[in-house]
Amino acid sequence: MKYDGKDAPRSKSPWDKQDAYKTKMWSLCGGALTLVPHAVGMKTMGIMDLFRQIETGADGRLRGKLSWIVAGLGNPGLEYEWTRHNAGFLALEQLAQQCGVTLSQMRFQSDCAEAMVGAVRCLLMKPATYMNRSGDAIAAAAQFYRIPSERVLVIYDDISLPPGRLRIRRKGSAGGHNGIKSIIDQLGTEQFPRIRVGVGAKPDPRYDLADWVLSKFTEEERTALRSALEAAAEAAKWITAGEIDRAMNQFSH
Repeated sequence: MKYDGKDAPRSKSPWDKQDAYKTKMWSLCGGALTLVPHAVGMKTMGIMDLFRQIETGADGRLRGKLSWIVAGLGNPGLEYEWTRHNAGFLALEQLAQQCGVTLSQMRFQSDCAEAMVGAVRCLLMKPATYMNRSGDAIAAAAQFYRIPSERVLVIYDDISLPPGRLRIRRKGSAGGHNGIKSIIDQLGTEQFPRIRVGVGAKPDPRYDLADWVLSKFTEEERTALRSALEAAAEAAKWITAGEIDRAMNQFSH
């Protein structure tokens, strides 16, 4: 949270002598106003930007009523890390990182954290129930916070899309995905938005589906997947802000 440098008093700081630091700004730090350097070329922040940041919770503080659940699906345990079925976990971890939180609370049989996703207070959760019982955890959280299904965003893997691709939908059937089937059963509706993260199709129709989704991404696939995880986190911000059409137009391919 910073003030425009034009309002800051002059100082004999050594910053004045450095070519890379010619603009000054005020920054609110730990409850006190402190003069900090501002690199040339960076945009200064005016007083209205400061108030906007306070209002939206961009300083990391929780504000407002918790109004969305964002859940990433997967299986807990080290043996499942970087497996295709854990793409939802990976996307949620990316979102948590962008929000500056860690999923360190165990609630609703899930690794959880409350976070400001943009201007919206959300519960981020990774169900630890294993994939086939994901709905138990998500429905419990939705019931506790009285969150309607239309504000339960689910991120999960999709074998019909190649790694690096996303597909966003307002609602839909399980499509053979057991985690989504569990959520539909427990919520009693298909009316919840979802982000599907591509993990690649089976290399051969005879390949066992369970073995495929529990296999790990190759290094080449990981490279493609990383951009998709970042895009999924951005899409989640737009969806929770009520701009799912924009997210669909931008990120669904």
